[in-house]
Amino acid sequence: MTIPATMRYVDHGTGGGPEVLSTRTGPVPEVGAGDVLIEVAAAGVNRPDCLQRSGRYPPPADASPHLGLEVAGRIVALGQGVTEWKVGDEVCALTNGGGYADYAIAPSGQVLPIPKGLTMLQAAALPETYFTVWANLVERGRLANGETVLIHGGSSGIGMTAIQVAKSRGARVLCTVGNAEKAQACIDVGADAAIDYRRQDYVAETLRLTGNRGVDVILDMVGGPYIEKNLKLLAIEGRLVQIAFLQTSRVEVDWLPLMVKRLTYTGSTLRPRPPAEKARLAQQLREHLWPMLEAGRVLPHIHRVFPLEQAAQAHALMESSEHIGKIMLLLRPA
Repeated sequence: MTIPATMRYVDHGTGGGPEVLSTRTGPVPEVGAGDVLIEVAAAGVNRPDCLQRSGRYPPPADASPHLGLEVAGRIVALGQGVTEWKVGDEVCALTNGGGYADYAIAPSGQVLPIPKGLTMLQAAALPETYFTVWANLVERGRLANGETVLIHGGSSGIGMTAIQVAKSRGARVLCTVGNAEKAQACIDVGADAAIDYRRQDYVAETLRLTGNRGVDVILDMVGGPYIEKNLKLLAIEGRLVQIAFLQTSRVEVDWLPLMVKRLTYTGSTLRPRPPAEKARLAQQLREHLWPMLEAGRVLPHIHRVFPLEQAAQAHALMESSEHIGKIMLLLRPA
């Protein structure tokens, strides 16, 4: 298979707003031991990409300096020691950066087959989101059948995935959203109730919906003043899982509910995890969620697709929070 010497990629220069993004030409990355080289058909746009572009989320020292954490495409080269994949395999992958490009490197353990029945565009919407939801909602949040979960940002890519995964595990799902259109979208993918935080007091509404018991698990990406409110909303032995701080991470909080209700406050990030841990998560997804994807029980919700050259518009849309579901970049027919 012929691999060109150069490729298109998105550069964010020294950082700044979405307008700093530009499409440039550079060398195709060399595949290292244990890695695969993927000819990218589509790539997902995620909040961490926006944070990296703005200078607030630098990549690990051993990662690509370029943007893009999830892709789908075709394997065109194998690194030394890779035996589980072959050239020509159609896959999706969690990358360590560099996904906004014609070619991207991924450790072989972070690569997954395209679920049967899904397009490459749909598959490219899976890795970053599904890895994050499984690691936090299922593993750290320990969400179980019959429990109630509150998902903040229900209409985001993470939120809509979390709603579907939670329902597939037999949970009752409440979520917060910013308008009626987003509320309906969340209901359509399985949420039992969607609370418009601009029109309703989400604390009072959540307590009303749970008969003042509260919820067992909260998945939060907001932080700031939400933290203390979340503690009030958790039931006895409840778990609060923090996956981002769209507002501040520095707050003054009354921690008494943590002790009185025997709560767990935890959280995690995905990118700094070692390759072995990401590979373990990939196998969990393949075992538990890939059959659900192939059966249509959970599916990515794609809001809008941009060509690679319009990555700046994609980032602007992400930061506007007007989207419902995933924002994608399409590099070739998928």
